[in-house]
Amino acid sequence: MAGRGPGGRPRERATGPQIDYEALFEAIPTPVLILGRDLVIVAVDDAYLRDTQRTREELIGMYVFDAFPDNPGDPDHSATRSLENSLRRVLRTGERDIMGLMKYDIPVMGEPGRFEERYWSTINTPVLDREGRVELIVHRVEDVTEFVRVRERGAVEGTPLSLRAETMGADVYSRARELQELNEALREAHARERETALALQRAMLPRSSSEEHPYAAVRYRPAVGSLNVCGDWYELTELSADRIAVAVGDVVGQGLEAACVMGQLRSALSAATRVAAGPAQALEVLGLYAHFVEGALAATAVQVVIDSRAHSVVYSCAGHPPPALLRADGRVELLDAATDPPLGARTEQVARPQADVHYDPGSTLVLYTDGLVERRDEDIDAGLERLTTSLARHSGLGPEALADAVLEDLGVTGGPAADDTALVVIGL
Repeated sequence: MAGRGPGGRPRERATGPQIDYEALFEAIPTPVLILGRDLVIVAVDDAYLRDTQRTREELIGMYVFDAFPDNPGDPDHSATRSLENSLRRVLRTGERDIMGLMKYDIPVMGEPGRFEERYWSTINTPVLDREGRVELIVHRVEDVTEFVRVRERGAVEGTPLSLRAETMGADVYSRARELQELNEALREAHARERETALALQRAMLPRSSSEEHPYAAVRYRPAVGSLNVCGDWYELTELSADRIAVAVGDVVGQGLEAACVMGQLRSALSAATRVAAGPAQALEVLGLYAHFVEGALAATAVQVVIDSRAHSVVYSCAGHPPPALLRADGRVELLDAATDPPLGARTEQVARPQADVHYDPGSTLVLYTDGLVERRDEDIDAGLERLTTSLARHSGLGPEALADAVLEDLGVTGGPAADDTALVVIGL
């Protein structure tokens, strides 16, 4: 029969992705329950069925908290809340979450309203798709009820061994609860630090409005559930009525430190751009400055100067992925003729390369950071090909619509991201 979703809403039986669950069960310890992104049960192994005294037909297609609700007779009444927090954390971060020892009573089948006291050691592990997003959650449990109850047996038996077991069981359970509470406190502290870093980043990055820059669309997607935020940045600088400088960059590092370095580099490049002869000279100055900023070495950046009267783009790149020029006829060209090492990578001062390209009105220029095109266990050329294919497919769209279409095609619209992503689309 169909299960019920959150809040008791009817839910059709979930089939889940086309995955060989038997092979997955063989590769990991049991008992195991496998959940979809909507926390609906899509597969379960025999050991889990034995431990919970349920059948596969009773569980498949059920929302997990409808299948295993809270025990209303438990004064703590927090088992489902703790488990849901863990599962949502896995969905948000794409990382394994170890819950440790927890009390989670299960319904006694055939006896409505009756629950059996049970204790479990729980690990929730994500299964990621090719884009690094969570596709499934492997919910692995170990029934430790008998271990916890050793105190009761020890009290009845009255033997020295049982007394030692009683003490050990009580101590392990107590320490496990303390560890779980400490982990929760650490997660809250990390979340606060991440929010601080994001707030600092928002304060440092320019506010790009459609009124101020009607020709530009800017998108920023911070890494989700990670402290690896605030490394990416962008800058739009009006140089004259006909010329605008656009830059994006990426700082190596995490959290507040990366945010501070990002702010310093962005401000320095903005100042250098207003007096430099072109992008190459501006990046030379920024490279020299990076030697005096802790954490700035190996940062990457690319800058373009667009001249709307001459219909030209002058550009220079310091270790950064190349801008993409979507021409008015639908052809896509990667601007990779002026590529150089990252900021501060050279031991001697060497002039950076600079190149220029002409365009026809109606073209579009796209700058981005590596989070848009890089994927785990994949060459960056595959990501660049996805980008150029997406741009060619959506040729003719305006900057705002094109930015959204590119993010959708490259899978940066939702789910946990492995890295920050900045995208700037300029209509020429």
